[in-house]
Amino acid sequence: MPHRRIPLREYIKRYIFLTIGSFVSAVGLEIFLIPNNVIDGGVIGISIMASYLTSLPLGIFVILLNLPFLYLGYTQIGKSFAYSTLFSICSLSIWVTVLHPIPGLTKDIFLATVFGGIIVGLGVGLIIRYGGSLDGTEIIAIIIDKKSGFSVGEIIMIFNVIILGSAGLVFTWDRAMYSLVAYFIAFKMIDITIEGLDESKGVIIVSDKSDEIAECLMDRLGRGVTVLHGKGAYLGEKKDVLYSVITRLEITKLKTIVYEKDPEAFVTINEVHDVMGGRFKKKSIH
Repeated sequence: MPHRRIPLREYIKRYIFLTIGSFVSAVGLEIFLIPNNVIDGGVIGISIMASYLTSLPLGIFVILLNLPFLYLGYTQIGKSFAYSTLFSICSLSIWVTVLHPIPGLTKDIFLATVFGGIIVGLGVGLIIRYGGSLDGTEIIAIIIDKKSGFSVGEIIMIFNVIILGSAGLVFTWDRAMYSLVAYFIAFKMIDITIEGLDESKGVIIVSDKSDEIAECLMDRLGRGVTVLHGKGAYLGEKKDVLYSVITRLEITKLKTIVYEKDPEAFVTINEVHDVMGGRFKKKSIH
């Protein structure tokens, strides 16, 4: 079957948000972290140290050091990802050059670390959410993950511990520790930006009173429910399995509803990282 073409407006939207994400990341770097000799992780962190040691513009290293990883991303992951990443990296390079003459907003190392980490994480999160990347180590991690027993997160963590530790040799060891704090703050902010504060949860309910529970979930929570027909492996009896997606704020209410109808019901609740289509939007409850 032929692939459906992405509408032009979606491409425009993607590159607008990639530009915004690059600008926000540059603000976090040039206005908060770099003036206080605190670095970010990955290739950006290496670029900051290289710029400090050579006095050459940061933007040059951001592009040059990412080029080999861009080629790998193009051949191993896909053209769309590589183009979005190239655009984001070039955009970041331009923004850090434009913002570099502006003095840092604060000389308080703690405030610079916290707010720099938050802002960089927000910018990187936007870029990842719209199909790009600023860090070549992520590309390497994805490729290594296919050929090793380590997860992408573990590989990125190993890279960044080495890179952030190197800041102690270039700057001072207290700056290396602040860099590690900034990295963890940015890492968490990336998750929040990608997944949102209103995290979704996938719920599976196995009960002999599935019809009553499904009706209550639709009436009292306003959520859609899918009924799956299953069978117990031990006794072979048929079971209806309910599946629904809720927010984390609705977990307690859901548990209460299920317990009221069937205290013996089997319930599992799992993280859902993205929701598309269906009837996830909450119905009005009268």
